[in-house]
Amino acid sequence: MANMVLTQVYLEAQQKKALTSEAKKSGRKVSELMRDAVDAAIAGVTLEDLKTLDEGTRRAHQNISGIRDDLNTNSSEHTTFMRQMAQLQKASRS
Repeated sequence: MANMVLTQVYLEAQQKKALTSEAKKSGRKVSELMRDAVDAAIAGVTLEDLKTLDEGTRRAHQNISGIRDDLNTNSSEHTTFMRQMAQLQKASRS
């Protein structure tokens, strides 16, 4: 691990609470999350970029859910069709 330098940062109470909560949820340390945020800022990632990514992710999730639902419907309809075909073939042999 690289050499770490202790740095004091002032956060609003709400920011600290949210950061602590996120650290607990993710199983990571607050300091790790803060270093990630600093790295993102250094890389030029803006809040607008994050909002755009978040919205894109939500849309993709909705689209994937819709596709999954369509596939489940198609699979069910295909199974029904194949049963009907098997019954017709059986009836035509009789």
